[in-house]
Amino acid sequence: MKLHNIQQVDSFKNTVNECKGNVFLSSVYGDRFNLKSLLSQYTAISLLLSERGNELELWCSNKQDEQLFNKFFIENSDVLSA
Repeated sequence: MKLHNIQQVDSFKNTVNECKGNVFLSSVYGDRFNLKSLLSQYTAISLLLSERGNELELWCSNKQDEQLFNKFFIENSDVLSA
């Protein structure tokens, strides 16, 4: 799922923290950030808020965690990139 225009940082971080498995953001440049790591989380969120935010894609290692993000995306539909 490609993301853009994320303004709901606290809600996004809460969703990540609810996940049982790993959650990754990857870039077109090969960067991969594990959002379960606090340092990586801060780095990735700063990229989401920057001009490079449209280049990041979300991945969940646990299929059940995808349901948590589906709920987040329903509530914040402007976050998903077309």
